[in-house]
Amino acid sequence: MKQIAQALVKAQKAFAPALKTSSNPHFKSRYADLAACVEAVIDALNNNGIALIQQTHECESGVIVETILLHESGEQMSGGKLHVPAAKQDPQGYGSALTYARRYSLMATCGIAPEDDDGNAASKRPDPDYAAFERQWLPMLQDAAMEGVAALNKQFAAMLNTGQKRALWAAHGPSLKNAAEKAGA
Repeated sequence: MKQIAQALVKAQKAFAPALKTSSNPHFKSRYADLAACVEAVIDALNNNGIALIQQTHECESGVIVETILLHESGEQMSGGKLHVPAAKQDPQGYGSALTYARRYSLMATCGIAPEDDDGNAASKRPDPDYAAFERQWLPMLQDAAMEGVAALNKQFAAMLNTGQKRALWAAHGPSLKNAAEKAGA
């Protein structure tokens, strides 16, 4: 466990926030979908020799997912098994439960959480002006990304060209761009 533990510590230093780029119209809220959670960790894991595996186990009432981190040395670490009951006993019910279980198992195993609307990323930055800037602009950029690349580019262009704008793009640009590309597909 020594090699995977050392690699995981290095990987966690490079994890990105799981951005809330998906919308739930029923609850009028945003959430970090499975793709955003994987995107937040996969490059850092792989760059440190760790493969991400999500194994399913038999279950009659829902799904059981186990997230396993496998190091190139052969060492592995399990996040434990997570059971999520299926709301409906049909393919959609099981599919929803599987996606939910994979997302939460991954976040728990890797120690990540969805971005905080109050500026969780700002707590890592000493600049209070940046935190206010991020709180003001990030939700607008996320909304624009949900409309596609053109809308994201237009919203980004509307921002003054400052160091805060560059820092915001450095922190969130890849995820925003990915969400915009998916929205336009």
